[in-house]
Amino acid sequence: MIINELIGPIGNFAESSLKGIADYFNTAPELRKHFDGGPVTLPDAFFAQPEAQTEWWYYTGHCKTAGGRRFGFELVFFKRRTDLDKLGAVPMSLLANPIYAAHFAISDVSRGIFRYDHIRSFGSALDIPVAMSERSFDVQMGDWSVREVGGKHVLHATLDGIVFDVILEPSKPLVLNGDDGNGISRKMSGVSRHFSYTRMDAVGTITAMGETEKFAGTAWMDREYGAWDQGNWDWFSIQFDDRTELMIYQFSSGEGKMNGDSTGTYVDAEGNCTYLKRSDFQIEAKGQWKSQATGVEYPSGWRVRVPRIDTDIDIKPLLKDQELDTRGTTMVIYWEGACSVAGQKAGLDIAGKAYVELVGYDRTHEELDVMTFLFKDPVRRLSRLFQL
Repeated sequence: MIINELIGPIGNFAESSLKGIADYFNTAPELRKHFDGGPVTLPDAFFAQPEAQTEWWYYTGHCKTAGGRRFGFELVFFKRRTDLDKLGAVPMSLLANPIYAAHFAISDVSRGIFRYDHIRSFGSALDIPVAMSERSFDVQMGDWSVREVGGKHVLHATLDGIVFDVILEPSKPLVLNGDDGNGISRKMSGVSRHFSYTRMDAVGTITAMGETEKFAGTAWMDREYGAWDQGNWDWFSIQFDDRTELMIYQFSSGEGKMNGDSTGTYVDAEGNCTYLKRSDFQIEAKGQWKSQATGVEYPSGWRVRVPRIDTDIDIKPLLKDQELDTRGTTMVIYWEGACSVAGQKAGLDIAGKAYVELVGYDRTHEELDVMTFLFKDPVRRLSRLFQL
């Protein structure tokens, strides 16, 4: 595996060049830019979707250990068909088709520390092993995994000596997002199938420096697949203390202009949904934060108003620095982090927790070349291979 990490990408590139060129010109016209895979059908929609251009299984959560330590987590698995993708002038299908990636992050709120890791696989025999079943809910990359067992989601990941295990059990019904609850989300270009568990009970253990702690908390799961170009986006998943939830998101162009009919979903305490259009809510950035690692500047702190559900809240990051540089896997630098929520809802004080994702404030991926993508962060990649 170590040899493959050092020279494998070059070898893969050379060995697959002729096949990759043929695949690119033969399959690119047939890959549907507007995925028309029909409505969401369960449980099949949790399984890997071979015809989707992009898909992910996305988990975030807020937890507290038995000793009182608070932390947030993000664990996400991606699969991307590369038929239409290029790095400069080079078709990405020369490297692999599909490409797999995963991100894992821990926001240690009590200690003020943010850690993350990201892994990539081309699916070759000597690469990080990957399995995404098309017949069951079972996703694995290296020693990271998520699977469904008896209606519960079982997650496992490791990071810088940290071992994270959690069992998530939905405490509210599945939510179909998009156009009036049909699970179809329309982007700037194309569509996706998008559904969520907006509140899951979390119990697990986290081990660090030889010490294992039990924890409990709440989590959020997003599942999305399809074919779309969505530009840049700000995404908010909010869990209020009154057991209601709110998801809103907005897309923008590279010039900062808001595009598309971005949508949102409000879930009441009984699991009933109200679907929101972009005109139903306002998002106002209250401050800025500039990364010392990348120089990227992000909004930091927001006021969110949703008159339709009589809600006016402030969202504040629990840690300023929750930035992930994933140019060697999903090719972007983005901010995603645990946040606090406080404000007014239906005339009463309300508090809660949120995760916020900010993508597109860095544009270096637009000029990313093959060598940077293949060999970005080699020390981290070698350390991952030693663990396998």
